[in-house]
Amino acid sequence: MTQPGRRARDLGVVVGPLPIGRHNAITDVAGVLVGHTTVDDGADLHTGVTAVVPAQLGPQRWTLPAAVYTGNGYGKLVGSTQVDELGVLESPIVLTATLSVFRAADAVLTHLMRRRPDGLSFNPLVGETNDGHLSDIRRRPISERHVLDAIDRASAQPPAEGCVGAGTGTTALGYKAGIGTSSRVVRTADAPVTVGALVQANFGGVLTVLGVPLPVDELVPQADRTEPPGNSCMILVATDAALDARQLGRLARRAVFAMGRVGAAYTNGSGDYAIAFSTAEPGRPAIPDAQLDPVFAAVLDSVEEALLNSLFAATTTRGVGGRTSHAVPHEAAVRRLAAAGRLGRPSPD
Repeated sequence: MTQPGRRARDLGVVVGPLPIGRHNAITDVAGVLVGHTTVDDGADLHTGVTAVVPAQLGPQRWTLPAAVYTGNGYGKLVGSTQVDELGVLESPIVLTATLSVFRAADAVLTHLMRRRPDGLSFNPLVGETNDGHLSDIRRRPISERHVLDAIDRASAQPPAEGCVGAGTGTTALGYKAGIGTSSRVVRTADAPVTVGALVQANFGGVLTVLGVPLPVDELVPQADRTEPPGNSCMILVATDAALDARQLGRLARRAVFAMGRVGAAYTNGSGDYAIAFSTAEPGRPAIPDAQLDPVFAAVLDSVEEALLNSLFAATTTRGVGGRTSHAVPHEAAVRRLAAAGRLGRPSPD
């Protein structure tokens, strides 16, 4: 019997004391939309596209403050240098598989040119992880239509997690992983702010949940020990807090730090990147640095929980070459966490 995917909180795994947003998702940040396109033939292709679309980008405002932090630059993050240089985001953020990132960037360019027929230059921002352990990555199956569909279908509803979109074929910490999301609401001196995170998890290490190691060779003794290629992670952080690009860089760094909480090994081949952007109305004064500690805590907790959701929501997948990536066995994980006294109260079904 196939184990259905569940979120961390459904299993009693509660990360930190901060309150979550309405859906516990990046879409709790008003105007932030998410869309997926999944390409899965049940055999050799397990891949797709995930698009994060800030609705604030439009005729009244074609850029948002943004920053990129490179934890380890072993990856292909198209458009990142201009974000570094100018401190602004001017496109949806698209995630896909490594060898499809360039076609995806061209598709985002098509989207931007349609929206701005008088524009002369555009900067698509497209990231990737290597899903070649389960998917025939050399076939490069992602087309322009896949990318445009993900952007066009993006909505404010809670995004699907696990084996969907850009997470369809990813593996992390020895288990099947995928897309995960989470959010936190914190109060600053001026007003409450929301921080949301979305991850594409595909990195190595030993899964650690609330400080408890859950190694795959103990929970799934029959698991294939072959280390998948890529070992990378893309992390997107959105907030409605009034922050400038420099401050968003500080958020992005903490997003990558959060990977360590779940057991990331940060290996040579791990392309670990975080992108942070703010949807706050222009003209609002930036929150002083001395008041950012609650926002930093929100980033760390929301990214940690998003990473756990990417794993607990995923399902066992058999892919190219007969390789299998096993889901985290929920019952075994809960038993270990309960024995360690780490479980909170599960969310109602």
